[in-house]
Amino acid sequence: MQIDIATPAMLFPAISLLLLAYTNRFLTLATIIRNFAKEERNDNTVAQITNLRQRISLIKRMQIAGVGSFFLCVVSMLAIYLTYQKVGNWIFAASLVSLLYSLWMSVREILISVEALDVHLDGMKGD
Repeated sequence: MQIDIATPAMLFPAISLLLLAYTNRFLTLATIIRNFAKEERNDNTVAQITNLRQRISLIKRMQIAGVGSFFLCVVSMLAIYLTYQKVGNWIFAASLVSLLYSLWMSVREILISVEALDVHLDGMKGD
């Protein structure tokens, strides 16, 4: 399959918006952690801390994979521009795989986020 230089460029807006969403998730989680440090401790504190650590780790992976995908898109465009079509195709494919990984980590983080709400609600039962 032959792709032109515009094909990887089409991912730029999508990846940029995705990275913005990931940054917003990170900032929200950082605020939760900072506010959590001020709260009094109860029985589900350990579960909440574990959950927050998992989410931070996933967001880090999501961001790294998203930036990697963006980087590979640019390298793919450069390879295609320099008439290394086959290399450009493979690098673009690697960019898509990196983007898929990033999206999968996002789904996992959403699922863990829902678990965090359950843990929080369980802690409210005792009040």
